[in-house]
Amino acid sequence: MAKYDHGAMEERWQRVWNEQRAHAADDARGEEEYLLVEFPYPSGDGLHVGHLRSYTAMDVIARKHRMEGKNVLYPMGWDAFGLPAENYAIKTGEHPRVTTERNIANFKRQLMAAGFSFDWSREVNTTDPAYYRWTQWIFLKLLERGLAYKARVPINWCPSCKIGLANEEVVGGRCERCGGVVDKREKEQWMLKITAYAEQLLDGLHHVDYIEAAKAQQRNWIGRSEGANITFSVIASPGALVGAKQSWPSTVNAGIATSQTPRNDMVISVFTTRPDTLFGATFLVVSPELAQRWMDAGWQASDDVRAYVAAARKVTDMDRAADAREKTGVAAGITAVNPANGEEISVWVADYVLGSYGTGAIMAVPAHDERDFGFAQKYGLHITTVIARSESASDVAIPANEEVYTGDGLLTNSGAFDGMRSDEARAAITEAVGGTMTVTYKLRDWVFSRQRYWGEPIPVVFCAACGTVPVPEDQLPILLPEVERYEPTDTGESPLANIASFVNTNCPRCGGPAKRETDVMPNWAGSSWYFLAYAMHGELFPRTPLTGIAASRTPRNDRQGRWSQELLQHWLPVDWYNGGMEHTTLHLLYSRFWNLFLHDIGVVPVAEPYQKRTSHGMILAANGEKMSKSRGNVVNPDDIIAQYGADAVRLYEMFIGPFDQAVPWSTDGLKGCRRFLEKVWTYATGPIQHVVEEVSEKTLKRALHKTMKKVSEDIEAMRFNTAIAAMMEFMNLVARDPREFAADGSPIRSDFLRLLAPFAPHLAEELWEKLGNKKSVLAHPWPHYDPTLIVDEEVNLVVQVNGKHRATIRVPAGTSEEDARARALGEANVRKHLGERDPVRVVFVPDKIVNFIRE
Repeated sequence: MAKYDHGAMEERWQRVWNEQRAHAADDARGEEEYLLVEFPYPSGDGLHVGHLRSYTAMDVIARKHRMEGKNVLYPMGWDAFGLPAENYAIKTGEHPRVTTERNIANFKRQLMAAGFSFDWSREVNTTDPAYYRWTQWIFLKLLERGLAYKARVPINWCPSCKIGLANEEVVGGRCERCGGVVDKREKEQWMLKITAYAEQLLDGLHHVDYIEAAKAQQRNWIGRSEGANITFSVIASPGALVGAKQSWPSTVNAGIATSQTPRNDMVISVFTTRPDTLFGATFLVVSPELAQRWMDAGWQASDDVRAYVAAARKVTDMDRAADAREKTGVAAGITAVNPANGEEISVWVADYVLGSYGTGAIMAVPAHDERDFGFAQKYGLHITTVIARSESASDVAIPANEEVYTGDGLLTNSGAFDGMRSDEARAAITEAVGGTMTVTYKLRDWVFSRQRYWGEPIPVVFCAACGTVPVPEDQLPILLPEVERYEPTDTGESPLANIASFVNTNCPRCGGPAKRETDVMPNWAGSSWYFLAYAMHGELFPRTPLTGIAASRTPRNDRQGRWSQELLQHWLPVDWYNGGMEHTTLHLLYSRFWNLFLHDIGVVPVAEPYQKRTSHGMILAANGEKMSKSRGNVVNPDDIIAQYGADAVRLYEMFIGPFDQAVPWSTDGLKGCRRFLEKVWTYATGPIQHVVEEVSEKTLKRALHKTMKKVSEDIEAMRFNTAIAAMMEFMNLVARDPREFAADGSPIRSDFLRLLAPFAPHLAEELWEKLGNKKSVLAHPWPHYDPTLIVDEEVNLVVQVNGKHRATIRVPAGTSEEDARARALGEANVRKHLGERDPVRVVFVPDKIVNFIRE
């Protein structure tokens, strides 16, 4: 018997697949299906086994669907811009382009060694100018329609690195790059107006098949709220605050207390979803960001306020918004007037209010909001109940914690509105105080600038005569220049600001002197449209296929390409997209936004890019911790593929546990998968083994067809672990009597190998060839079970008396109720519990249960 030599076998079949372009999709053929996984950032650490889980799962599905006759597009590429490569360049002096090229080569080698059936002819690389030319083109389209603009906004700022950081680059309030404490700083940034699409992004979720957790994350991030904008007048020393001038209402309206004289020229606007609780607003809370803007405008805040605001700027929004975090604040030293009852209420600065949400200020109603209640209790602020659960509810000065009522009800302590239902009072009170009903969103416009080097240059110039001028499309791409140093400037600008040859240019409109934008795009940019690039690859990147960073060194004028709506129409939407749960919020939102925009301007045929979205659980280290280089617990796929083989690794990645759950790695489990493959090899290639007990061909065939049904259904439902368990169970039956499976030309072995092929393609190809087949196993149809063979000839029938189990009998499948009763009544234990009397009623479930009911 030949040895199961996985190394030689896998290397050979990978070479054959590559030479034959076995997995290339056909732009001209029908039956198309687009399967997608998130393309990786090619770090210097290479892949670890956790990365392989998503790729393996979708590869199993892709291979099965190809065998079912579908024209499958399953591509791969590289999300290669970003901070890590720049960090490495600063540390070592090695150019990011060089390290990126090296990392891509390593990642690609590892992916090919795992036997993934990617269509490598469509490989994309976000750092290739042929690619980012189109990223810049999309930006220009956004700019042209007013969806890209510059604004001064607060950003995460690392004083040590002198750069702005995205939220995901701040870990525990510290810079991912240097570990230093991060604070907030206002800086002019390019913004994308994603808020213009907030409602469409919400509506689109009704038309896609996403796992519910992904939809929930999208909805929560967008945060649609219906409510009212209400204005509070502020009592403060003259000139202390600068704000919109607004006089106090001078008429009495529906019981609202008013004043005949203007209070001040300063107002605080709040957005609230519960204007029906306005009479219970006993203080206002403003965010540290709003307080800072007041101070910048001349407010003489106390030292306590200044210290509190400074401290709050060092805490991330995520930490500040955490429910479990203790609420803290400081009195602002100013007073506002509740427009509903004319009562003077205190104003506080507290970090549980975020400057990025609403107006940056809230009206606090502690009787009906848990956060406000906790804050009021801590600082001894008044609490007034204004929503009653019933007509008998009364005012409670300070309710017990469990009495904080956040639902609707009847108004109390609300003047002329007492007794009105909450849903009616919202609009009535809003109108009475001069407010406006509105819809608002938690979603904020996308901060699109980065003050770095390793990113797509933003195609804009600034001209003294013409202002902000977009670069003409025929001058794209604006190439990233070569630099020797990658550190930001002393002013926090991009390293590009120090390259005079890049910065100084001529205005495309007037021809006069101009300066280029030196901010670059975030790495989110390239990943927001890469699924489109795969689909249009042949038209978008003609002549020279993308082969990594090396392609970026060739002249660009021969590779301008063409945006192909025909190919997009052919392939879109993506039929099935799998990725990590950590990307089901921002990446999914950003890419849906770009696709919606491109659809609106008529260059993409579908509004929603992904028809189906699933996610996988993480593979953890053996001790249950997250795998990371810093923890020293990373399992390198190179090592285990060399020792156990790619097929064993693929099988274990899918067998390790439920696909949507986090699971710890176990090398012992991997060994078990290797033993299973060795068993298949042995019974398919070796002489007849010892027969433990005779198993008929009919029994084996019936078991195989049940396995076919189980595996087929489980692959589509991503129950890969139970599909593999079913195949293992079948091979255990084969092991009892391997003669039929090992026989020359065995149809049972042939069907089983086709079933195994998506999971262990190298072994399946090798054994398929040994059967005398000339074409690949993937060129043969997926095995379909015979429905007549999966029906058991006999079944276990449970016999109950008054619902309690008294016997189990074997009966022919489909036994009638009359025959089942007769058989069951013949059981001694059943007669014992029935006694001498016949049952008054019988409950019969065919092939399942017969239940005798006594009086």
